[in-house]
Amino acid sequence: MHVGDDATDLQRYVIAGVLARSGDEMRVLLIEDDRMIGDSLIAALKREGMTVDWVRTGADGEDALANGGHGLILLDIGLPGRSGVDLLKDARRAGNSTPVLIITARDGVDDRIIGLDVGADDYIVKPFEMRELLARMRAVLRRHAGAAQSTLIAGEVTLDLESHEATYRGTTAVLPAREFALMHALAERPGAILPRSRIEERIYGWGEEVESNAIDFLIHSIRKKFDKDVVRNVRGAGWMIPRSAR
Repeated sequence: MHVGDDATDLQRYVIAGVLARSGDEMRVLLIEDDRMIGDSLIAALKREGMTVDWVRTGADGEDALANGGHGLILLDIGLPGRSGVDLLKDARRAGNSTPVLIITARDGVDDRIIGLDVGADDYIVKPFEMRELLARMRAVLRRHAGAAQSTLIAGEVTLDLESHEATYRGTTAVLPAREFALMHALAERPGAILPRSRIEERIYGWGEEVESNAIDFLIHSIRKKFDKDVVRNVRGAGWMIPRSAR
């Protein structure tokens, strides 16, 4: 599939899911003003199971970068209002180390050098094959992961960040995307109570309609796989994974 060029008004598309084999809930920030390219990327990334937040101007991109919470950024250079290069330069100065892959129609060597010098991790020129973009995204994520741990241990819960397996009291199961994302959010801070709103922010995209009982349903499903104590409810406050066994 090729991704080409075009342009129109600002809109944000949000898709729920998780990047396969990334080991974490993968939320991608797409900063791209071209509607045709955006639509094509949204459809392709949805098939890969990612959550995508799409903004289409320099100002909205600046706000999105400041808010953070993304695992990878796809950044166009030629944006209305502010250039992608300026956005990236400011983000790096502010300490934002999120992997950035520039997607642009500018194919000059000087443009590529500027993008890489201000902090981009890779650079791909439009039009491109979607499978090449996905391969570059995976490569960038691998480089950033480096020697990062592949397991996360919280009390009696062990999460395998590569296989999405969870183990609790001798029982191991591969969790669906959102169940794993929920467990990962809780396991990052064992003993800490996460309210419903925080969990929803971690596993759903911007503006996505979330059923009032969606988190309860996910936790119920997780408990059925393991035990009711795998995730503890603190009435009126939220949920937690205990720091250690009672």
